[in-house]
Amino acid sequence: MTDRPASLDRLTEALLGAARRAGAEAADAIAISGTSVSIDVRSGQLEQAERSEGLEIGLRVLIGKRQACVSASDTRDSTIAAMAERAVAMAREAPEDRWIGLAEADQLATLRDAGGLELFDPTPEPEPAALQDDARRAEAAALAVAGISKVQSAGAGYGRQAIHLAATNGFSGGYMRTSRGVSCVAITGEGTGMERDYFGDSRVFQSDLMAPEEVGRIAAERTIARRGARKPPTGAFPVLYDERVAAGLISHLLSAINGSTVARGSGWLRDRMGEQVLPKGLSVIEDPLRPRVSGSRVFDAEGLATARRAWVEDGVLRGWVTDLATGRKLATGSTANAMRGTSAPPAPGTTNISLTQGERSRDDLLREMGRGLLVTSLLGASINPNTGDYSRGASGFWVEGGEIAWPVNECTIAGNLRDMLLSLIPANDARTHLSSVVPSLLVEGLTIAGE
Repeated sequence: MTDRPASLDRLTEALLGAARRAGAEAADAIAISGTSVSIDVRSGQLEQAERSEGLEIGLRVLIGKRQACVSASDTRDSTIAAMAERAVAMAREAPEDRWIGLAEADQLATLRDAGGLELFDPTPEPEPAALQDDARRAEAAALAVAGISKVQSAGAGYGRQAIHLAATNGFSGGYMRTSRGVSCVAITGEGTGMERDYFGDSRVFQSDLMAPEEVGRIAAERTIARRGARKPPTGAFPVLYDERVAAGLISHLLSAINGSTVARGSGWLRDRMGEQVLPKGLSVIEDPLRPRVSGSRVFDAEGLATARRAWVEDGVLRGWVTDLATGRKLATGSTANAMRGTSAPPAPGTTNISLTQGERSRDDLLREMGRGLLVTSLLGASINPNTGDYSRGASGFWVEGGEIAWPVNECTIAGNLRDMLLSLIPANDARTHLSSVVPSLLVEGLTIAGE
């Protein structure tokens, strides 16, 4: 099976032709088709089965420095013609934006398929019975752990997506992706003493997926560890972000250097280019060209070639995340970070992020922190985009004498991201198959509101 879907190629060309006939000076088009199957079981029996198939098309037209976007799920010729006419009419009434425009021909990526990134698993789509068996095995493994009262959900799924992008500047490229996953949510206790936790695994290739029994066992063990959760003391303590939530801290940094944020004159890192934002020795790397990773891509949503890039190098901020429009406004050029769906114009974003790993384990960092909070779950968020003031609900485990003492729930952690990021100490436990490869992170001096 090819990783370049020809039918989507024809659809995007039809959209561009309709745009030209309707009076567009330039245009780009995107077509996305997908199939997903999910199976959930409960008490060993089928609880829910879903299968969905869909196709969406999107068209952006430009007239001078005005643009408009339209989308549809109907691919008839009459619909495509109506879309183009509507988009052109909308663009003529839209406000001017002097920064918009397609890429020049010499800026376009020369590689226009998956480029050997192994984003598509050619093995046959799994039968529903195989997915149900995976979910049942995960559930059974969780229930086999002493203390688990029930499994809230156990599921398995498969997805396949095809994407094609084309534009009047001559770009035309596309590829396919697959995904395969297993997840489990386990419960211990009853009533107000009930606690739950989860685990899941998702891969591009089915052959790389963890065994369902392992997924269920980890979910159960995480849940059992949460029995008897209570509030922590209030005060200023070190906080260790577990690997499963640590990537959120780096995502806050990336949001602050997003070209859309910086171009508006906001963002708490807007005046820190070339300055220290992380401890020396730590770098934040984006690598869109990692094989068998869900976030990989060889070209961005404007047809520019992607590349490995250091956003932070040895602790120093090195660049803004831009697409063509924000790159022009900031006079930096595009970093080939445009992303888009079918109904909106491109906007900058990142994928496949990694943070330099440390030399010590998570347990080593627990011993180093002595007394404080290990965070394994975060909820809600209050982040001031201009100052970096940070406040989030959290749960996890209280640490005494460098060891986990008891599970924690219903607390708030607060600080300022500028100070937090400068105090990071990374562990060495990041899972390298994920799109975000970020280890557990120790942060000094956060305020914890508990008892």
